[in-house]
Amino acid sequence: MRPAPGEVLHFSEDPTIERFAPHVAPTSRETTPYVWAVDGRSAPSYWFPRQCPRAMAWVRAGTTDADRDRIIGAGCGVRVHAIEYAWWDAMRTTRLYAYRLPAAAFVEIASPGADPHAHVATEPVVPLGPPEPVGNLIDCHAAAGIQLRLLDSLWPFWHEVTTSTAGFSGIRLRNARPR
Repeated sequence: MRPAPGEVLHFSEDPTIERFAPHVAPTSRETTPYVWAVDGRSAPSYWFPRQCPRAMAWVRAGTTDADRDRIIGAGCGVRVHAIEYAWWDAMRTTRLYAYRLPAAAFVEIASPGADPHAHVATEPVVPLGPPEPVGNLIDCHAAAGIQLRLLDSLWPFWHEVTTSTAGFSGIRLRNARPR
């Protein structure tokens, strides 16, 4: 599930949203109320149950061959997503929906020194149409050529990823098993 030109996406398990209002997420470092969305590059990071902790890594400019082979895997593509075994059933059964939103209402946002990771709007946004079922989340990963790893704990992988030359992102890590 990717946005068409001129669109960004918001993923949700709620198929009844008619209007997105800016808000401050309880766990956000941002203090400005936003409507959050993602572009096609970031969309795969959200092909998960909302509360599922995940660690993700990808090859980027500057990723060494050694780190690509160690983190991603030799001959295994350019991206890997990891979840814990405890989330496998939710990954298989969660019904996720994609809302298509007008990209013109959004601006990119990035942490200092990082690539943009999201798009934000400061005014309410109405979806361009009804939400679309994303489908089987495991199939989404397979169709995109993204490895999906099952781990007992995310923390050893997270340590390796964050100390490598690969690009990385972690979402909902507070929900991972304790270190």
